[in-house]
Amino acid sequence: MKKVLTVVGARPQFIKAAPVSKALRESGGFHEIMVHTGQHYDSNMSQTFFDELDIGLPIHNLEVASGSHGYQTGEMLKRLEPIMNDEKPDLVLVYGDTNSTLAAALTASKLCVPIAHIEAGLRSFNRRMPEEVNRVLTDHVATLLFCPTVSAVRNLEREGITANVWNTGDVMYDVALQFSEKSKKKSTILAELGLRKKEYILATIHRAENTDRREYLTNIFQALEEMSEKQEVVVPLHPRTRKMLVTYRLAEQFGGIKFIEPVGFLDMIALETSAKMIATDSGGVQKEAYFYRVPCVTLRNETEWVETIEARWNMLANVESVDRVREVLRESLAFSGQRCEIHDYGDGTAAHKIVQSLSEFLAA
Repeated sequence: MKKVLTVVGARPQFIKAAPVSKALRESGGFHEIMVHTGQHYDSNMSQTFFDELDIGLPIHNLEVASGSHGYQTGEMLKRLEPIMNDEKPDLVLVYGDTNSTLAAALTASKLCVPIAHIEAGLRSFNRRMPEEVNRVLTDHVATLLFCPTVSAVRNLEREGITANVWNTGDVMYDVALQFSEKSKKKSTILAELGLRKKEYILATIHRAENTDRREYLTNIFQALEEMSEKQEVVVPLHPRTRKMLVTYRLAEQFGGIKFIEPVGFLDMIALETSAKMIATDSGGVQKEAYFYRVPCVTLRNETEWVETIEARWNMLANVESVDRVREVLRESLAFSGQRCEIHDYGDGTAAHKIVQSLSEFLAA
């Protein structure tokens, strides 16, 4: 039985890991060791997701918590190395583009342990984003690269990476198929918040590029505040965003917005599927909006999920201008044109394709 050490640290990674962990268990040929870096340490951002996604609790929790990018990454490197030395995995599995992803990939590469990167090849082409740097560096030390789209494969080709590259489809589509029905049966969040289906805007803001700039954060929430005059706006508030609203003394300025605590995975699905529109700076939420056929506005100047823009399910809003954010939000709500199907995210079997490729690689 092959030993796979999976490193996760943020809620999008817990979501992506769920179908892959299930497929690893079902294969019968793997023993998975889950390591949680503690990058997301709030119980609403972490523990709840393990419970609802039916993922076994991590064997190791590094408890790194918050801090600068350098601090987080350095602490993870320091704490991951002895774990990998003790566990001696046959392969290290990483997801996405967080500091946890990069730290695990760098540690494994120094120890000559094969690395599998799920969600490889994505590019925003904006190196000012920490996530872009993380994903590029991880791809260039990874041994096996599992891409969610054709464009991701092409991005790797342009960088000279062609060996052990697979287009498996998107594991988040697997998740959408597996858990949307469960959310319908179990979530009561709409009733608890007094929300009506298709009568509110759901917004999520967490990326440092937005939260760490007072002007950008003000522009986003000012536009959302204006939208709330005609359409209820609900914001599950990320701890970083809450902290910066207080730091910038903006917390009391947006009384029209319904701020709520971070919610669990099943409640988030319920909020997404029932929203009239979603506004977000999250890559994962952009895709989930498409999976549930909800129009989306991305609060950034670019996106790695270009297919959603091309299919007109998603629009970009330049947050450097409050007028532009307001304009795009209104344009998305009023859009009456043709939106297209996206056939690039696979058929809901990405996790099984990944596990099959891992089996073949480790058996060679």
